[in-house]
Amino acid sequence: MKLIKGDNLIKIKEISDNTIDLTVTSPPYDNLRTYNNQKVFTFEDFEILATELFRVTKTGGVVVWVVGDATINGSETGTSFKQALYFKECGFNLHDTMIYQKLNPQPMNHKKYNASFEYMFIFSVGIPSTFNPIMVPCIFTGKKLSGTKYKQDGNLVQKWGNGKLSKNIKIKSNIFTYPVGSGGEKTEHPAIFPEQLAHDHIKSWSNEGDIILDPFMGSGTTGLVCKKLNREFIGIELDPKYFNIAENRIKKAVRQDELFTDQELNTPVNKQIFFKVGIKLYIGRDD
Repeated sequence: MKLIKGDNLIKIKEISDNTIDLTVTSPPYDNLRTYNNQKVFTFEDFEILATELFRVTKTGGVVVWVVGDATINGSETGTSFKQALYFKECGFNLHDTMIYQKLNPQPMNHKKYNASFEYMFIFSVGIPSTFNPIMVPCIFTGKKLSGTKYKQDGNLVQKWGNGKLSKNIKIKSNIFTYPVGSGGEKTEHPAIFPEQLAHDHIKSWSNEGDIILDPFMGSGTTGLVCKKLNREFIGIELDPKYFNIAENRIKKAVRQDELFTDQELNTPVNKQIFFKVGIKLYIGRDD
């Protein structure tokens, strides 16, 4: 694993071309988050990062981009859609538009229904090379399929599979539901990523040993799940406070004698250099 403290627009340029299997991240949006009151992540910054993500992602690799829209002056910004379209301009396929539904959204006092979801855009370079779908029980397990339907020519015919038994399991829908918050874990990060969300996407779009990136590492949840699922991880975080939170959380999952010093990080990020080290954790710093 490699944790990097610094500006993701700079640090991502150190990652070699076509080396990342999967990115799972949730960026700040609509100027709602600053870093030490010094930097706001603008749309121009996003364009640079999206271009770099296309460069570092392998053919068949995936980017999971979890994002919502702010409401400013009574209107939603539409930033999420603008970002999705720009990803396509960069060369990504928009493989799926998924929904992260919040079980316990924060109640708000305004003249519209309470916001309870964010988008989870699934971008891919070509067709995803890995898909390990989450399976769920079928509602009509064990029952015989039946029914009819009208064809375009007006004829009434039996539906496909009529008389056969329903399957026991099926692929989950693209609406994933999670409780908001840390699941009981105390952290000073204001918007901790649901661990199960990271788990489900990492399991779905990668295999053991794959390299996972989070350029907005935040509290380190993606890295923590990567450790549990035996994936390699690169996390980039600018805010020193959040970086320390992520570092401490991930350290709990890695034995102290497997930690290395900064002096082993004086070369650009390279798969052959950094990722044949098993579960050893490297802590990177600003140059």
